[in-house]
Amino acid sequence: MIAYLILAVFPAALLVAAANDIYEFKIPNWVSIVLICAFPVAGVAVGASPRVIAEGFLIGAGALALGFALFAGKIIGGGDAKLFAAVAPWIGANALDIFLFNTALAGLALAIFMTLFRKLPILPVYAHAPWLIELHERKKDLPYAVAIAAGGFLSFSQTAFFQLIFGG
Repeated sequence: MIAYLILAVFPAALLVAAANDIYEFKIPNWVSIVLICAFPVAGVAVGASPRVIAEGFLIGAGALALGFALFAGKIIGGGDAKLFAAVAPWIGANALDIFLFNTALAGLALAIFMTLFRKLPILPVYAHAPWLIELHERKKDLPYAVAIAAGGFLSFSQTAFFQLIFGG
């Protein structure tokens, strides 16, 4: 039972990150910190081997280096880079390729949706939701945590932690 609760940290954190990115174009640092701190606890709770946990941290370090490079190139934001690095250990080697593909596909869908949304005029109903106005007006920004979260959700069932709990 405890393993299920600890494993639930992953999707919960993804939801919080995506929602914050949509509403504020910010991903709170505490979300990434919670993901990193909960990762080894979840590993122990689901009975993962120390090798799987260490491998996850190595993948996270590689993702952080890649994220910093993309941030330095002004391709993604700093919050996106940190979230990507915090999600990567949970994904692990088993599902990394699926996660990257799903995240890229979700990013493409997000970019298309946001382009179409931003071509529409601002509707009067947006006055009741100021975050929609900001989402509409920030033409060059994408709340990419939405794509990272979608990639994480779509890939979660392929991760070592998920398969240790639910089989597969």
